[in-house]
Amino acid sequence: MNELWNRFENWLSVHWPDVLPDLNPPATNEEIAQLEEALGVTLPSSFVECLKIHNGHSTAEGLFDGFEFLSTAEILDQWSIWKDLVDAGDFEGAESEPHDGVRGDWWNVRWIPITHNGGGDHMCIDLDPDEGGKAGQIISMWHDMADRELLAASFEDWFRNYVAAVLAGEYVVEDGALVRED
Repeated sequence: MNELWNRFENWLSVHWPDVLPDLNPPATNEEIAQLEEALGVTLPSSFVECLKIHNGHSTAEGLFDGFEFLSTAEILDQWSIWKDLVDAGDFEGAESEPHDGVRGDWWNVRWIPITHNGGGDHMCIDLDPDEGGKAGQIISMWHDMADRELLAASFEDWFRNYVAAVLAGEYVVEDGALVRED
């Protein structure tokens, strides 16, 4: 994980240096333990390693494919919003259109948001996959669209693929976000 972050930060230092000071310092073991306890889950080790390098990003700029990288506190805030909606029954009868290995829920309390775009959309760690899926896989969740896309088999795979795509020139900085080049 350190090597991936080093490669990513080296690219950022050339192409988007203004964003580097906004990367948060590492999460503490206590912050991670508090998050896991509040969520009632054990986070995948690769994501924990990531948080121990940078505990999210301090601004709303889209560091990850146009999405903000959430800190431990922001993960809990976003997750709590969705959990409250589930508990209130807001999604009863609502079904998504999931990719293979992803449950057909509109929202699932074992989907842990790790990014957001400020509009209710997230990339999540899926800790409750459907048959054929893998706990820890990364999925996309759009608040107003039914598609639940499987993005990668793990956080490490997702981050490795993302950094490789950024380094290959598939992403550009545009309007305060790192986005896929059209």
